[in-house]
Amino acid sequence: MVEKEKSAFLPQEELLEKASGKIRVTIGLPKETRDDEKRVSLTPEAVKILTDNGNEVCIERGAGAGANYSDKEYSDNGAVICDTPDKVYNCDLVIKITPFSQKEAEMLRGNQVVVSFINVLMLDEEALSIMMRKRITAIASERIKSSDGILPIVETMSEICGIYSVLIASRYLCAIEGGKGQLLGGITGVTPTEVVILGANTAGEYAARAAMGLGAVVKIFDHSILRLRHFQDILGRRFWTSTIHPQVLTKTLRSADVLIGAIELEDLRPWYYVTEEMVRGMKRGSVIVDLSIDRGGCIETAECRALKNPVYEKFGVIHYSAWNLPSLVPRTASIALSNVFRPMIDEYAHAGGMTPILKMNRELRGSVYLFNGMLTNETLGNKFGMMSKDINLLLTAF
Repeated sequence: MVEKEKSAFLPQEELLEKASGKIRVTIGLPKETRDDEKRVSLTPEAVKILTDNGNEVCIERGAGAGANYSDKEYSDNGAVICDTPDKVYNCDLVIKITPFSQKEAEMLRGNQVVVSFINVLMLDEEALSIMMRKRITAIASERIKSSDGILPIVETMSEICGIYSVLIASRYLCAIEGGKGQLLGGITGVTPTEVVILGANTAGEYAARAAMGLGAVVKIFDHSILRLRHFQDILGRRFWTSTIHPQVLTKTLRSADVLIGAIELEDLRPWYYVTEEMVRGMKRGSVIVDLSIDRGGCIETAECRALKNPVYEKFGVIHYSAWNLPSLVPRTASIALSNVFRPMIDEYAHAGGMTPILKMNRELRGSVYLFNGMLTNETLGNKFGMMSKDINLLLTAF
């Protein structure tokens, strides 16, 4: 008896949740209803892998057209093409790009798993309430984290935004677009273009790579010395850097031809590192691209606009501030998204459901904002005045 009591205090083997067994999953890909959203969550190649593994993929007719994927390509790879969204929204797992609207939430059958960008500024409160009533488990695409702590979707979309911001600036520096008529970069005997980038992050890195590749002089601002040092290391060269001081930034912007705002904003409110007064001091015909606009923006004169009308002028400076740049290159963006979603769906099928995955996968757990209809995202709770619950505690009851 004494030996048994002693053994209770000895180290024991950890009891881990085991997967309940592979299941056949029906996956729905609805057609996006926003005209400025052209991406699709799965490519035909990914669909083939999923259907070969015994799953069923239902795609609304025309869902891949924006990314130049035809219905025939999907059907040839095993997908079921649906003329109406009814069957698509009835699937076990529904994956889309933009946040669910009220109408889309109403089409869900209930007790399902859904995946989309959460985009806290755009998410509709009524749509969220409907999904809660229908006991939906909802995953935010931009919060999906890999085992190494990386946000793969955020990283790939940031790469696209960084590169494309330089292409946009190059276009609007042209005289025909109202710019100062300057080539972004430089040629022999001509002073190179000066590009200022706020944010030593992934978007800032790829913007810097693109700008330097064209021959521009690049100046980087960030709060963190460590990030600025790392930035120089990964780019393999020394260049102009500074922490964010208003006086230094104001002086630098007076000579800038392009300003790219790539600061990562954590809160749901704008944080204006570049004030209206700073913009007034910039050269006439210079270009501003604010990549932080979907989080409120880091430049006071920037406005969140749709892709169909993204350009306007303030104080002689051309502004481009659309919130959805990856949709300008939807084919590239769709392949990048599919590279993340397809393995996640395989894991879902092999584990026998989403709850077993969440018990085993701590990284994926952090992307859940609804679990069986219960709100688990504190930011959404604060925004809508709802109480959120800790998903780690909820999972102990399932």
